[in-house]
Amino acid sequence: MADQKAPIGEANTPAVVDAAPLPAAAAPSAAANWRHTLWAMVAIQFVMTMAFSMLTPIMPLFLPELGVTTPAAIDLWAGILGGSTSFVAAFASPLWGTIADRHGRKLMLLRSSIAIGFFTALMGVAQDVWQFFGVRALMGLFAGFSSSAIALVASQVPESRLGFSLGWLSTGQLVGSLVGPIVGGALADLTGSYRVPFFCTSGTIILSVGLAWLIVHEEFVRPQKGSGRRSTVSGLIALATTPALMALFFVLLMAQFGVRTVQPIVTLYVKDMVGNEPNIATLAGVAFSVTGLADVIASPFLGKRSDRIGYRRVLLISLAGAALMTLPQAFTDNYWLFVGERFGVGMFVGGLLPTANALVGRLVARSDRGAVYGMTSSAMFMGNSLGPLSGGAIAASFGLSWVFVMTAAVMALNLVWVYYRVPELATPPGP
Repeated sequence: MADQKAPIGEANTPAVVDAAPLPAAAAPSAAANWRHTLWAMVAIQFVMTMAFSMLTPIMPLFLPELGVTTPAAIDLWAGILGGSTSFVAAFASPLWGTIADRHGRKLMLLRSSIAIGFFTALMGVAQDVWQFFGVRALMGLFAGFSSSAIALVASQVPESRLGFSLGWLSTGQLVGSLVGPIVGGALADLTGSYRVPFFCTSGTIILSVGLAWLIVHEEFVRPQKGSGRRSTVSGLIALATTPALMALFFVLLMAQFGVRTVQPIVTLYVKDMVGNEPNIATLAGVAFSVTGLADVIASPFLGKRSDRIGYRRVLLISLAGAALMTLPQAFTDNYWLFVGERFGVGMFVGGLLPTANALVGRLVARSDRGAVYGMTSSAMFMGNSLGPLSGGAIAASFGLSWVFVMTAAVMALNLVWVYYRVPELATPPGP
């Protein structure tokens, strides 16, 4: 076991362990009901992600109703709308993370869920693309559900079960992303309306608020006034001066960028393959969801294995596989072959986020994880924003196939970055 390193500065800097984890004996003890909290959060994560991903396959098809009619404009606006919420959230997330450390992560879950449900309903009544864009940007100000969920789970579970726990939390998210696009596409096809799924999404999110209120328990001790909890600005400075955390910041940014570049154009790519089929929304939903199905299979396995064989090794395997499975999609003109390739991508992408987040958790003190996950969530949100924007712009300028080529290149570059910049930590003691 590596020697313990004391937290850096208690006053205004994060308690960060540079390149070595806190030994289990030195870490604060896990919550007594950590298993209940974990499984409750897995269920909540599933409901929230299912609701929000219901909209993914129908947004490009909804654009003509909002006044966007030319193919190039649809490509471009699909990317802009896909990235606008995350772009705003990238700047708001560190603030919400710091507030979560001071007032509790469950409170942030409820706040974010209520806001997302409200703004989703407003999207359903938008009359033009600028109104739709404005509502999505406002929603980004109140985002942060996923980072709060990660911080809550990471602050409650034992140190030696971080990879396992965050892997299952990611599984809840991925199952939701599997079910949501199919439900959203089917709702649109059955009702003949692209507005109905927005209202169904809003109602489902409100349901998740009730679930979170009733079944999620957090053992949280409010810090005393004047205890010197760090500010968002000083936390960002500490992130920039901690090599291991900064490396992971870029890993999360580039991983999300690579995953999200293709999302705005999957529906359009499927439409080019199969033509104007009456069930196009459902077929696009299947193409989205099959990646989630593969993630569900891979994420718990890879998350658990990362606790045993090492986080860096799992990151390298995941990035290499994702790059190799993304590139062939650029040359595919058969729908079912495309679906198979999307499944292959999901098998490897499932290991990226839980493994990187577990490694972040091993590098910081339990009491500071809300703020740090808020900052690393900024990286994910920035990737979520820049990915669709870049994908939409490339599709509009060069064609849909080039989006997959660029995405594979980004994954390969991220692989090189992890190899040279991300340290391997000693694995923790057994569970």
